[in-house]
Amino acid sequence: MDDVLRLDAAGQARAVHDGRVSPRELVEAAIAKIEAHDGELNAVVHPRFERALAEADGIPADAPFRGVPILLKDLGWRQAGEPYSAGSRVLDGVPVEESGYGTVRLRAAGFVVLGRTNTPEFGSTITTEPAAFGPTRNPYDPGYSAGGSSGGSAAAVAAGMVAIATASDGGGSIRIPASLCGLVGLKPTRGRVSFGPTGGEGWSGLSCPGFVTRTVRDTAAALDLVSGYVNGDPYDAPRLPGPLAEEVGADPGRLRVGFVTSHPRGDVPDVPEVAEAVTRAAGLLEALGHDVSPGCPEALGEADFPRHFGAIVANNLAAEVENIGVRRGRPVRMEELEPRNAAMVGVARNHSAAEHIVAVQWIDGFRRRMAAWWESGYDLLLAPSLGVAPFELGWIPPDDLSVALGRTAHAVGYTSAVNATGQPAISLPLHSTRAGLPVGVQLVAAAGREDLLVRVAAQIEEARPFTHGALR
Repeated sequence: MDDVLRLDAAGQARAVHDGRVSPRELVEAAIAKIEAHDGELNAVVHPRFERALAEADGIPADAPFRGVPILLKDLGWRQAGEPYSAGSRVLDGVPVEESGYGTVRLRAAGFVVLGRTNTPEFGSTITTEPAAFGPTRNPYDPGYSAGGSSGGSAAAVAAGMVAIATASDGGGSIRIPASLCGLVGLKPTRGRVSFGPTGGEGWSGLSCPGFVTRTVRDTAAALDLVSGYVNGDPYDAPRLPGPLAEEVGADPGRLRVGFVTSHPRGDVPDVPEVAEAVTRAAGLLEALGHDVSPGCPEALGEADFPRHFGAIVANNLAAEVENIGVRRGRPVRMEELEPRNAAMVGVARNHSAAEHIVAVQWIDGFRRRMAAWWESGYDLLLAPSLGVAPFELGWIPPDDLSVALGRTAHAVGYTSAVNATGQPAISLPLHSTRAGLPVGVQLVAAAGREDLLVRVAAQIEEARPFTHGALR
């Protein structure tokens, strides 16, 4: 069964369809893989193996991903009747009464949910080391972080426990773990995937759901399944010309690509291995026939961005804590939170509602200033997925807010701006350090152009097939 588990989700679905393996056998093999390796990696925090096995026998034969195992990130992606922690103990005992639309659509497509994956408390940092559940370790080197906040999902996919796992991205939380674990991670356009029925937006529009996978075709097919406006959603992404799965292998044409290796704001340190990853990717794109030159949006260098972005994140974190208190029937005490989050909530409680609106309005203007670069004739921006080199566990200190925020700001220097604009961006595993740790690069398209990202990402994957050295 190891050969089947090494296939991507589309390949596993084909194996079931062709009768080479039954849904139950596939689920049993994935469970065995988790049981064999998760003791070291700590990617899965809420397993549901018995229920998964029971469900595997009843999936309709025409379900496109019949019997394919999947893991859900334990932040968003709710499933009725299942545990939900968001990386914290403050939600213990609070029931999940409704499944998210995305979860429902994945199960209807035949995916079998094996459990929920580890995430930092409330997804508020770039490494998955929650006090409640312990750190998730990188399959390439257990001393290193798998990233965050979708670190548990990324570690599980990179290690071969499953071929696909759900994720979400509020400042880089799909692209950063994808970079650190050598995976494909696409942050969709704002509004592409609904937060319903229990939510309308994440972090005032900064966050969006998605996936981490090993292949471009899996990312495209999974987004096709969960995308679509639902009545009541606050945003509606521009319509795609057709299914993203049909863009895999389509000719992207000759594209104009700008690339950046040194952050124009000047407060993100240059990292040679990160710059090398982008430079090599630029050379590959040029060899594929694209028009590639140095360049990026001038707005990316605006000094006020981190302050306004940080205020919105802190304010939303404080609101989440208040809502949890209401749902569980007693307020959340600050000592129940990790020190970093308690400090952020404290800062947010000193913000007025007017100050929050000012931050949101500033981001509105920033979005238009960024968009002008694509309107000027560029198709894609090539940039680092992570502004720092792969880092060890503990590099983001849990109890020193100043150091933690400073290092996080450097790490998300190239990703958080794209959350603010709502544009789609994809991280691809094209480079590694001399120690063998993955380093991803991201491509950013104009709003609504996931089709273009999938076309060029598939072109890159065909030209330089992705390797997955952490598969176990």
